[in-house]
Amino acid sequence: MSIQQKTPPVIWQTSRFQIDLSTPRVMGIVNVTPDSFSDGGKHFVPGGGFSGVFAHCERLLKDGVDLLDIGGESTRPGAPPVPLEEELARVLPVVRHAVTLGVPISVDTYKPEVMQAVLDLGADIINDIWALRQPGAVEQVAAHPACGVCLMHMHREPETMQMAPMDGDVVPQVLSFLAHAAQSLEDAGVEKSRIMLDVGIGFGKTVAQNFSLLARQQEILAAGYPLLAAWSRKSSLAAVASADMAEMADRMVPSVAAALLAVERGARIVRVHDVRETVQALKVWVAAR
Repeated sequence: MSIQQKTPPVIWQTSRFQIDLSTPRVMGIVNVTPDSFSDGGKHFVPGGGFSGVFAHCERLLKDGVDLLDIGGESTRPGAPPVPLEEELARVLPVVRHAVTLGVPISVDTYKPEVMQAVLDLGADIINDIWALRQPGAVEQVAAHPACGVCLMHMHREPETMQMAPMDGDVVPQVLSFLAHAAQSLEDAGVEKSRIMLDVGIGFGKTVAQNFSLLARQQEILAAGYPLLAAWSRKSSLAAVASADMAEMADRMVPSVAAALLAVERGARIVRVHDVRETVQALKVWVAAR
């Protein structure tokens, strides 16, 4: 009788944790913004303190989250940039609290100054929609001995990305961009084990292009890095599931479905709003395997 060999685990090296990706992991979204497309202002009201955000972080832990992703600037289509001091004022108190909770902490930012500040507080991961293209960002990550980093593909910028989406077959374009960004980071001295990729669903792509990236996700994995999938509550889901989804919570079921499909096609981490429901669905998926 032959002995089936187990696939060795994929480890994502981060500041404080070596994250075993042999089981899919759920990253919970913590928006410290008044204007994010899904839950802006729900947990954070400017001038109203941070108790609601702290409670949200702790609720996500009870729901089974594996990582928390904290962001202080909305990246919805048309969103204007947030001044540096405002982003720091939003994010730092939350990171200071979150690093005490015993799970890896990711910070969604493209500003090198914010990266340094949150890493100094003990954050584990930099999640950058610009894939470290802002001046000084590569150097900031490379200077840290162990932090994880997620490089995302974005066409144009948040204010303009949906005015003129990408042309043609996006899969090879996204693959080329991400492979180049990751190699450039390795050339700067960052170990491959610290790098995660994200195709950037909704960031300058049409509905059809977004779904082609899901259908052909294996082609992106050919770059040789683990993949994070961020489909949660995206407008492309509403476009195919039901145009009548005025409330973002209505997108929960298609969001969970997309997360499962992404994991089935090889994604190691799913970034979601609906943590409890996604965790439950993934438990069924794991049991079926």
